[in-house]
Amino acid sequence: MSDYDHKTIEPKWQAKWAKDGMYRAEDFSQKEKYYLLVEFPYPSGDGLHIGHAFTNTTGDILARFWRMNGKNVLYPMGWDAFGLPTENSAIKNKVHPSILTRKNTVHFKEQNQSLGISFDWSREIDTTDPDYYHWTQWIFLQLYKKDLAYKAKTRVGWCPKCKIILANEEVVSGKCERCGTEIAYKEQEQWILKITAYADRLADELDLVDYPDYVKKSQRDWIGRSEGMLIKFGDIEVFTTRPDTLPGASFLALSPDSSWVDKVTTAECKNEVKKYVEAHGYKVRDFEVKKAKTGVFCGSWVVNPATGQKIPIWVSDYVLSGYGTGVIMGVPAHDERDLTFAKEKNLPVIDVEPYKMTASDIEKNGWGKKTVSYHLRDWIFSRQHYWGEPIPIIHCPKCGMVPVPEADLPVTLPEVEKYEPTDTGESPLAKIDSWVNVVCPKCKGEAKRETDTMPNWAGSSWYYLRYTDPKNKKALADRKKLDYWQPVDVYIGGAEHTTLHLLYSRFWHKVLNDLGVVPGKEPYQARRQHGVILAEDGFRMSKSRGNTINPDEMVEKFGADSLRLYLMFMGPFDSTMAWNTAGLEGMHRFVKRLWKLFNSSSAVSHARAPLACVNKETEVLLHKTIKKVTEDIQNFRYNTAISSLMILVNALEAGSPSNEILETLCLLLAPFTPHLAEEIWSRDHTTSVHTASWPKWEEKYLIEDTVTIIIQVNGKLRGELSLLRGGRTDSSEVTKLAKEQVAKWLEGKVIKKTIYVPGKLVNFVVGE
Repeated sequence: MSDYDHKTIEPKWQAKWAKDGMYRAEDFSQKEKYYLLVEFPYPSGDGLHIGHAFTNTTGDILARFWRMNGKNVLYPMGWDAFGLPTENSAIKNKVHPSILTRKNTVHFKEQNQSLGISFDWSREIDTTDPDYYHWTQWIFLQLYKKDLAYKAKTRVGWCPKCKIILANEEVVSGKCERCGTEIAYKEQEQWILKITAYADRLADELDLVDYPDYVKKSQRDWIGRSEGMLIKFGDIEVFTTRPDTLPGASFLALSPDSSWVDKVTTAECKNEVKKYVEAHGYKVRDFEVKKAKTGVFCGSWVVNPATGQKIPIWVSDYVLSGYGTGVIMGVPAHDERDLTFAKEKNLPVIDVEPYKMTASDIEKNGWGKKTVSYHLRDWIFSRQHYWGEPIPIIHCPKCGMVPVPEADLPVTLPEVEKYEPTDTGESPLAKIDSWVNVVCPKCKGEAKRETDTMPNWAGSSWYYLRYTDPKNKKALADRKKLDYWQPVDVYIGGAEHTTLHLLYSRFWHKVLNDLGVVPGKEPYQARRQHGVILAEDGFRMSKSRGNTINPDEMVEKFGADSLRLYLMFMGPFDSTMAWNTAGLEGMHRFVKRLWKLFNSSSAVSHARAPLACVNKETEVLLHKTIKKVTEDIQNFRYNTAISSLMILVNALEAGSPSNEILETLCLLLAPFTPHLAEEIWSRDHTTSVHTASWPKWEEKYLIEDTVTIIIQVNGKLRGELSLLRGGRTDSSEVTKLAKEQVAKWLEGKVIKKTIYVPGKLVNFVVGE
């Protein structure tokens, strides 16, 4: 072929790889295991987007690299398919969600294969498969038995557009994290998981893993552990990290969301407080110090135990219900926000210096006790939607809540025609009497199923475990296989999941580890978070803007190898990058240059030339490139790895590369352009390039042939001297050459002293 025909070459090799089962991982191999994971996608009807292509290619390069370095690589893929997008699409198109899921997953799989992604498809999973969610339900039962799952009436965020209850982590700046609609709040019975019981471990055991510092900080900030004291002002307890400032407390301030508001508001203030709470309750607070603080007096007073003085109780929007007890002691002399509020309301500012009170003094007097407070709240777990895992609980009027016997799992979703969410928040499953009405497992009396379903986070909280043994019907996975594969060596994902999925899955893993089901305290040994690809207009890609990039169209026009190279070359892995079609066109031209280089007449005529015939500069560049690409792949510096490959290609195009050098280039390209590399390799080899050994560099080629000596005059840089390594570098010879180099700076001067640091610098100290 005179030109690289991606439409012929790429499908050919994709079909062969699939037929040969090229990328299947082997349980209990003698090779060192390497478990590489990318976050599995939600298979929407829109198909794979360019962000998926970027993430999956990132992992694929790493997977191919480690296979060539002799490791037994597990690189699996599956589908996180329960949740709102499929349900909404099903309602709109009047097609059952299960049918849509099957259709979408087939499409996603074909798209991944067209990109040459080396997933082990023999381990494919789907969270909506009853064989899978059998074990999601089983895990829920273990949480319930450990008192880590409970049902309670609570104030919850409600998205009126999605018609869904939100967990605290799903509310971003007062809006639904999925659709951006401003949320409302309502009281409702919910299933809740007691993630707070693991707050300390979730924070402390981050020390055990290799996560970016900003990821660890984000999780720790969300957990929000603070050591302090609970101080009693009558019946009201206040958490503070500064108990020593107690004597300076001149008021208490309640969050508008606090349950104390109704209890302490007097009849005279009731109407004013009610209006304030309605206007300011359950909204994101602005902590900016300069902003005026609003508030209303509730009519009640309490006594400051340290001073014996009565202080007023206010309701203010700068107090968060999620911090401490939702009540703060206002100490204007030692807190800027309190001072701003005190000035607004003409409240006293009391200096605590004369009191010199310690936490021990407070405990001794019985005014308070040491404690730890957390920002983290228990995980609101249930949803009132059809398309999710049924919660395996039965409600019996005689026995109360009864777990579904494990032998009766999975509790499968009923086949229904209507599954629209209700405006009231009640699950549509509640209307299906034939499914709801059951016999109590304990007393055999009439009972009803739980009609709430699990959130979309449930199936993704343990999917990394199922990949190790996806066909197991007796357990979520065989313990021996878990012991072999766990933990995940590297987990690649997005920053948007730092305080959602990543935190949740760590919690579930710790519970399962405590139960002896899984090994290790942490599920993921290392985490790497990818950046964001913006559209050509600099905005996030969205259908409403019409600026999305369809990877199918790019593969059709330019080929998978060109797209893979461009995605990795756009910028640093964890940066924000802007798509540029012209850049992809440029990369397509580079792929054509590669093809021409491997097929050029000069290369063919020298195909059997020995390596020794290559000039020294090319040898040095080749080994530098091997080292650079090797280290860059391991450190997710794909863009600079590709840059170094381009430099090598430029040099080879200008010369007559030997067969050995071209083979080495082919090996270095294999993780990036797997189709082109396989096509070239197959001409002289019967085995795949992807099973060949990764090239090694030789240190002798990395040692520079010259040394650079800095020349200074009176300490100022005036020139440089390049000398052959191993040549004459004695003081007299180097000094003589250095003088010649900086002669104009020495003219008319007297050299009072010459300082020579062998191999590094010469400094002439001169005077008039």
